[in-house]
Amino acid sequence: MPVGSGLSSSAALEVALLRGLRKLFSLSFDDDVLAALAHRAETEFVGAPVGIMDQLACSRGDEGSALFIDTRSLVIESIALPPQLGLVVIDSGVPHDHSTGDYRTRRAECEQAAALLGVWQLRDVEAGDPRIAGLPEPLARRTRHVVRENQRVLDAVRALTTGDLPALGRLFDESHRSMRDDFEVSLPAIDLLVALARRHPEVLGARLTGGGFGGAVVILTAHAHTAAVALDVVAAYSAILPREPVVILPWLHAQQNHPMNLES
Repeated sequence: MPVGSGLSSSAALEVALLRGLRKLFSLSFDDDVLAALAHRAETEFVGAPVGIMDQLACSRGDEGSALFIDTRSLVIESIALPPQLGLVVIDSGVPHDHSTGDYRTRRAECEQAAALLGVWQLRDVEAGDPRIAGLPEPLARRTRHVVRENQRVLDAVRALTTGDLPALGRLFDESHRSMRDDFEVSLPAIDLLVALARRHPEVLGARLTGGGFGGAVVILTAHAHTAAVALDVVAAYSAILPREPVVILPWLHAQQNHPMNLES
């Protein structure tokens, strides 16, 4: 897993280490407690002000399912991925760092907006709340992104449950536009990668994944088209920017016949 790709490499390391220690010393804590310990390590020791989603995904995730996580109650629901769904994940080659920089600024902006609205967290604000427009900028845009993204998560669960891939693709696209314009966590290289993906006739949607300011994109297509989409998008991207993208998904076994940097 490329470090700084927005794919929870730090959480994966934390969870793997804790699993090893749990087995070595015959410790009895479960996977949820393990995730909480990993989260403490990242927030208190490393100093990255992240949520617990990454650690829970690494600790509780399984192949073929998505996790619907309520990070307030820590209730987790496993959602089976439709068999026809295909995901392409491409690392842009632009690393990011949650412990410094603008990620910390976004966290502080959300906390400031919540305080101005008199709520504990922006999760407690409805998408249609007229008070959002009255917030000073950029807090109004930050709040609009968060409350609408929360709704998009609920809509995505329904789309996955019903197998509605076109609807899921539209949610991917809306999410990226919101991260780019309202939350401002995207970068030109990421936007280019998303735009190139959206030009592909077999792509249903694409978005930045992770905390932003670099990292990877996730592209939605039909399962049968994942390899073709991955190869076409990285070829187009590398022809424009002097960067070396890495295909994380799908697993491609013919990389020796292709000049791109492909993970297998």
